[in-house]
Amino acid sequence: MPGADEPLDLAHILLVEDDAGDVAFTLDEFRAHRLRNPVTVIGDGLEAIDFLERRGAHADAPKPDILLLDLNLPGVDGRVVLDRVLGNPRLVDLTIVVLTGSPLEEQLLRDFGVPSEFYFRKPVDFAQIAALIRGVDQFSIVVDRQAPATGPR
Repeated sequence: MPGADEPLDLAHILLVEDDAGDVAFTLDEFRAHRLRNPVTVIGDGLEAIDFLERRGAHADAPKPDILLLDLNLPGVDGRVVLDRVLGNPRLVDLTIVVLTGSPLEEQLLRDFGVPSEFYFRKPVDFAQIAALIRGVDQFSIVVDRQAPATGPR
């Protein structure tokens, strides 16, 4: 654990989710639990691929450490994004969490070889995500001990 004067290496979270309600719920959970980790939200699969591969408008995007990926996305769906991520050697260190809405999708993930600790049924409980982030040794999850600031971030 870094000392008091050392900066923490906060895990950058990329949330790929097209449902505004699920995005709002997830971000509310993060705020309610005072998560300080940076979170980027993208609503479609093609833009997610561009972000992850740092193409086009996302050429200068930060490399995320954790991908929270919905499977049902408009255009290019989450299965294609997952396939691209798993086939990209530059993303080998990316921790992938697949957000699923049904037992059928869970079966698909098992068939795809995704370990069960890396997919969660929506809506995702903050404690599940926090435990996963804490379990990835090289990342830090930081929760403020003070009340969150009011107003937009």
